[in-house]
Amino acid sequence: VGLQSEIRVCVWDTPVPKEDPDSPHGKVELKKKVTLLRGISIIIGTIIGAGIFISPKGILKNSGSVGISLVVWIACGVLSLFGALSYAELGTSIKKSGGHYTYILEAFGPQMAFIRLWADIIAIRPAGLAVISLAFGQYILEPIFMPCGVPEIAIKLATSIGITSVMYLNSMSTSWTNRIQIFLTFCKLLAVATIVVPGLYMLFKGETRNFENAFEGSNIKLSGLPLAFYSGMYAYSGWFYLNFVTEEVENPEKTVPLAICISIAIVTSCYVLTNVAYYTVMSAEELLASQSVAVTFAEKTMGNFSVAVPVFVALSCFGTMNGCLFAFSRMFYVASREGHLPEVLSMIHVRRHTPLAAVIILYPMTVFQLFVGDIYSLLNFMSFLRWLFIGVAVLGLIYMRYTRPDMPRPFKVPLFIPAIFSLTCFFMVFLSLYSDPVNTGIGFAISLTGIPAYYIFIVFDRRPKWLQKSLGNTSVQIVLEVIPAEH
Repeated sequence: VGLQSEIRVCVWDTPVPKEDPDSPHGKVELKKKVTLLRGISIIIGTIIGAGIFISPKGILKNSGSVGISLVVWIACGVLSLFGALSYAELGTSIKKSGGHYTYILEAFGPQMAFIRLWADIIAIRPAGLAVISLAFGQYILEPIFMPCGVPEIAIKLATSIGITSVMYLNSMSTSWTNRIQIFLTFCKLLAVATIVVPGLYMLFKGETRNFENAFEGSNIKLSGLPLAFYSGMYAYSGWFYLNFVTEEVENPEKTVPLAICISIAIVTSCYVLTNVAYYTVMSAEELLASQSVAVTFAEKTMGNFSVAVPVFVALSCFGTMNGCLFAFSRMFYVASREGHLPEVLSMIHVRRHTPLAAVIILYPMTVFQLFVGDIYSLLNFMSFLRWLFIGVAVLGLIYMRYTRPDMPRPFKVPLFIPAIFSLTCFFMVFLSLYSDPVNTGIGFAISLTGIPAYYIFIVFDRRPKWLQKSLGNTSVQIVLEVIPAEH
């Protein structure tokens, strides 16, 4: 109590700038500022990244025909809806932020939750953020350097500026983070519309030659179709990010399920219609040969307007970066509150009411991996773990139906929905083991280092003294202007 009082006195005695108008006076806590529209923008804004514009060909390549690929796109949308509905039940019955981490913690205890957190913080989140940021850096500069290639050092500098601006935005204001996310989501939907509208116009004019015999000539193999589903499920991943910020959602019992269902319906429609537009203008062979499908499409239908496509893609990537960071920081905030990460990460800025330390913790790791690490190899090692832990979280829903039958469940799904989805997740993990046993094995080994880490850092509390001293020092809190949240 004495230390906390000292922190409060030190922070409040420091001269501070004028109060942020977006931060209401009162308790220092994360405010409920995520409305239905903002929730939809978080989900759509993180699902729709660069993939649908650049390289939506994994499904076509592995499915063998135009018709089967469209069926797979629709089926993956339905399966994602099953996962999203399962998370809607989890999010309305467990009203804590943190997403996968929180649900695994509630269902299976702290050790498994820590292993998930460990894999996230040492590899998955920094690498994932670095990859989407690199795509932003590439496409924001492409119109400037056309028709030449963009120098690698320029891409990395632009990427660093992009990451820094997203970190700054998330540190300064939750309201402005959400407002910009809404704007970027509309930009994404506008970009999709610039592809869908001309494509459907040409389709209704009679350009149907690429759809003739759409299901014939298929070279479908048992090994190919699961890989097509894997690509599709990866394209839809992101529907779970609203569950990372449940505590900041207004009226979560209604907002979470509604935002999830509306978002999945919009994204599925966008993905299917965008692919129909592509197939109207390009043959399957042209689509597979294209380095950037949206640019090829724009060159065929809009002439010089194709220069604008890289800008749309860059804005789409920026929206994904913004939404992902907003969600990740809340997971670290909750993990700190549970005692799995340093206490400073669960502290709130005294004026901005943002979890400042939890936002900036990813910054040094992401920039380090950007300039030093082999990001793509790391993602290959770790990507299957996403599906493993999502499957475990949804399995936890079924488990808690029996172990905690009296838990309030404002939104409840039939058991076959989480059962089908968790089986799908575990099948994708098995597929990773079958198709790429070496990388998957390395990924498992990296994640299993979380077991000794849990016992060393959490159970036996053997954290290095210099680390405990530096993070526990009141000067860190004074510099960051953060104090423990009031509950």
